[in-house]
Amino acid sequence: MYATWERRFSGEFEADPSFLCSIEKLMASVTVLGSPACTDVARVLACLFEKEVDFQLVRQDNFKRERKLPEFLKLQDPSGQVTYKEADRTLFDSRAICRHVSRKFARARKNQNNLLGTGALEKALVEQWLQVEEQQFEKPSSFLLFNLAHAPLIDEHDVDPEEIARQIEKLSDVLDLYEKRLASSEYLAGDKFTLADLTHLPNSHYLVNNTEKGRTLFKSKANVYRWWEAISSRESWRMVLQLQEERPALLEK
Repeated sequence: MYATWERRFSGEFEADPSFLCSIEKLMASVTVLGSPACTDVARVLACLFEKEVDFQLVRQDNFKRERKLPEFLKLQDPSGQVTYKEADRTLFDSRAICRHVSRKFARARKNQNNLLGTGALEKALVEQWLQVEEQQFEKPSSFLLFNLAHAPLIDEHDVDPEEIARQIEKLSDVLDLYEKRLASSEYLAGDKFTLADLTHLPNSHYLVNNTEKGRTLFKSKANVYRWWEAISSRESWRMVLQLQEERPALLEK
């Protein structure tokens, strides 16, 4: 459902704005605004696909100049990353969105994992590793993916080699912690895939696939790399990558 509406919506936006007003009444109750290439957006999309939630994707990368937007599209995250709208409520933080989706759609299908865990101990473990991702993994990984993957494409952007080395060391320390944990479990919170694993997907993807240093770092830790290959091969993440590869319908030349 999401793909059909997303393409139709994008393709007819400029030609017939009134068409969007009727679509507003018919579309899925969940709307995501943003570019699938952004890490925060990709994180939310992976969670929605994992839970098989119908949603409307409004690609922010479709709109490169100012246009008159219908009221329901005037949603802007201050950081320019992701906006999630459900009914009359709007969320901006990708991890908060993922927690909400995981709780609301706890077991939308019989064969689905509960991404937040079952039982008090498992839930505590998931939350513990979610905190590690946000507080320890996020900062060095974001710094490195920007400076190693994106900055080289930006003219006159100076990259400090010493700071790169410091951040690699910080990330390596975090991955050493993961390496030890993953020696005794398939995933971070146990032997089932959870939100604690999913939240790592966007940053890890860019580091492994777009930077030599990141790829080397992950491959140097056998358990981490085995874990990475397992989580990145999930169908939900493959669907996010497919969206990233699609050419937006309305790009300014």
